[in-house]
Amino acid sequence: MSITGLSLIAFLVVHVGVNACIWARDGGDMFNKASHFLGTTVVIRILEVGLFAGIILHVVQGLVLEVQNRSRRNVAYAVKLGNRGSKWYSRSMGLLGTLLLLFLIMHLSHFWVPSRFTELQTVNIDGKDIPNQYADIVNIFHNPIVDVLYILGCLSLLYHLLHGFQSAFRTLGLGNSRYMSLIKIIGFWFSIIVSLAFIMMPISVYFGWVSE
Repeated sequence: MSITGLSLIAFLVVHVGVNACIWARDGGDMFNKASHFLGTTVVIRILEVGLFAGIILHVVQGLVLEVQNRSRRNVAYAVKLGNRGSKWYSRSMGLLGTLLLLFLIMHLSHFWVPSRFTELQTVNIDGKDIPNQYADIVNIFHNPIVDVLYILGCLSLLYHLLHGFQSAFRTLGLGNSRYMSLIKIIGFWFSIIVSLAFIMMPISVYFGWVSE
């Protein structure tokens, strides 16, 4: 669970970096070139298969752990500690993970499926016609209902990461008392920055803060 979680965290670094290209204000050229590179490079396509395998494994492991945790104690605690014992999001990883799975299905249907299985309009950049995935982003994020759903999905990601980041290191035995406080700080700011960056993308498109 921890290994697949950390691999997905590494993917988020790449994903948010590529998506941040929409703020280059160059009509989407930088984003389209980065997306085209990722979509046509053999090594990246092989890693993509590993990414999907990691997602599926992480989801299955999460469901199994949730069922095991619920089955081990049939009698509720006499005194509920609430946030004094643990944060609400650490006790709600099953719910947050389910919301993220639903968000991921929507996200793939909006972007990954069209880029792989349908004909997107093309744009000429440096003398080459490549899929205009930037135009696809602009078109999708002009829908306020979609934007709200994406923001809710990213908020689920935020709280999932707040617990999952430090928990992954702790589970692997890499977070002793000397380094755990540092890992928690890094995890906190990583969760905030990555999630807010994703949240700002639909907002920026909807309000016209990126060039079209």
